Amino acid sequence: MIRLTRRHALALGSTILVLPSNLRAQSAWPTGPVTFVVGYAAGGSSDINARELAHIMSPILGQQIVVDNKGGATGSIGLRAVANAKPDGYTLFYAVSTNVIINPHVQKGMIDTIASLAPICQTNAYQYVLAVNPKVPANSAAELVALAKKEPEKLTFSSSGVGGNNHLAGALFAETTGIQLIHVPYKGTGPALADVISGQIIMNFSSLPPAVSQIKAGNLRALAVTGEKRVSALPDVPTLKEQGIDVVVTGWQGLFAPAKTPDAVLDKIEKDAKAAMKDPKWEEALSRDGLELPPDRTRAEFAKVVADEHAFWGKKLKVLKIDME
Repeated sequence: MIRLTRRHALALGSTILVLPSNLRAQSAWPTGPVTFVVGYAAGGSSDINARELAHIMSPILGQQIVVDNKGGATGSIGLRAVANAKPDGYTLFYAVSTNVIINPHVQKGMIDTIASLAPICQTNAYQYVLAVNPKVPANSAAELVALAKKEPEKLTFSSSGVGGNNHLAGALFAETTGIQLIHVPYKGTGPALADVISGQIIMNFSSLPPAVSQIKAGNLRALAVTGEKRVSALPDVPTLKEQGIDVVVTGWQGLFAPAKTPDAVLDKIEKDAKAAMKDPKWEEALSRDGLELPPDRTRAEFAKVVADEHAFWGKKLKVLKIDME
């Protein structure tokens, strides 16, 4: 026979009361507003997409989703804020792939993003377009390579800044084809493209939204896109791989939580985010910006993609010898 003293019974009773309370709190998540932290100022692509997703997802989640812009250090200030937040699911990072994949390799003192963040889901996908000034005597990527070999160290390409995907695309293109290009970094996509249009710069690997209208207006000539397949916005423009150049550079946005966030909470966020992305309004919002729906991956599969891309660019950046300014 087991005898319980009054003290033991009271202790056991308090334990029984506490455990169900904790379980109820976790299963009831969220009980208050959720924050999407964006690492850039308001008005940019990631900010616009984060707000659109928050608008669609809030009713599904049953709580308000607030977007908090923490710009600076190419997204790393916002990333650090989330990595250091309480891992309870109420503070999430609406990331651009370069924040998580590239920045750790090119910024001094950057945190380990793989260890500090928990990937939840990818929210979109996008690629870049190789565009040249219309006066450049090249109508394909192969002809551009031939021109660069004929005139080594004379062809320039602009980017929105050192370490960005459009810079990496140009560097990888040059390395793969064995040509020499002069990189001219700008502080933003707008001025980088403007100087290609004016003829001061030969080419640019541009994100689609600012380039498509200029291509259709005849101010730029599109030679290739950088994904595995063509894009609906430019159906007649072949990929680099179609032209025999093994270069693929794509980007994405996605949701991340602080590491050690409970799996049950991460599962709930993933489920509700994917439900929001099935809303036609989400696909409409993406198509307006030249973006696409992401592959249908599980949380674990997305985490593997993040880890694989992180490892790939860690090695490739050493070969390309890219450092932040």
